[in-house]
Amino acid sequence: MKIKHPIAFAMAAASLLAAPLLHAQEAAYPRQAVTLVVPFPAGGPTDAMARLLAQKLGDRLGQQVIIDNRGGAGGGIAAELVARAPADGHTLFFGTTGTLAINPSLYARLRYDPVKDFAPVSLMATTMNVLVASPGIPAKNLADLIALAKARPGELTYGSAGNGSSNHLSGELFRSTAGIQITHVPYKGSAPAMVDLLGGRLSMMFDTIAQQTQNIAAGKVRALAVTGPQRSPLLPAVPTVQEAGLKGFDVTIWYGVLAPKATPPAVVERLNREMVAVMATDEMKKRMEADGADAHTTTPAEFAALIKSDTAKWAPVVKASGASLD
Repeated sequence: MKIKHPIAFAMAAASLLAAPLLHAQEAAYPRQAVTLVVPFPAGGPTDAMARLLAQKLGDRLGQQVIIDNRGGAGGGIAAELVARAPADGHTLFFGTTGTLAINPSLYARLRYDPVKDFAPVSLMATTMNVLVASPGIPAKNLADLIALAKARPGELTYGSAGNGSSNHLSGELFRSTAGIQITHVPYKGSAPAMVDLLGGRLSMMFDTIAQQTQNIAAGKVRALAVTGPQRSPLLPAVPTVQEAGLKGFDVTIWYGVLAPKATPPAVVERLNREMVAVMATDEMKKRMEADGADAHTTTPAEFAALIKSDTAKWAPVVKASGASLD
């Protein structure tokens, strides 16, 4: 017992000393502008999400949050840049489902580790895809489409923004879950794929809801199902894939912020607290809803768990698709 008392005293003293240090780290942060590295070029949906967050987060931090677009390698260039950056909270990564949960299975040589190289801060938002079909396809709902695909194996086509993209893997998961044969046609981006879908040269496509609401309203495409666990407020009459008969089907796309791995816990906690406050405002909730997304924040631990679970979820889908990139 006499031996334990000094040890207990030392541990208590250490914890008392650590608390002021953590508060000091948080109080000193940020000392300068914060850079939020976005893994895709300016003008796309990921960039738009990041810019919405940057302005409001900067207001709360008292320092400007600057967007740095670093496209290339499916987001890998941006991810590696942040993973190697000083771990002081002044360089952050705007991560996505693709960069953190799909790329580990898609790229043979990934130059960053989504789990080991980052300290998750929080999710920002989640969204989903919608399955749209060419009006020339004689399918009024998902059940009709599945029946048609089974009757004409390999004849129906679906477009995507490229191998390993979320709309490609949405289609691959749909194919395997429904037990059908449909042919993937990859494009260099969603825009040229949509041109062919609207022209009747593709049968169907999974795409973001925000990109398709006008086409759906104008009758240029037919919305058959959304990929998330609940219906979208922008398309309340369109059922989820699960409601339409494929139980367990869920493609939820998420966006979030991460710091380099060794970033002080107090800095991560400060960032988390400010992100939660930003996304809880009515303004941000409405902005997200207008873009077909939901404001959705988490604790750092919850975000870390999501990255691990979604990496495990997408690994067999990527393998089954045969997609592989260097």
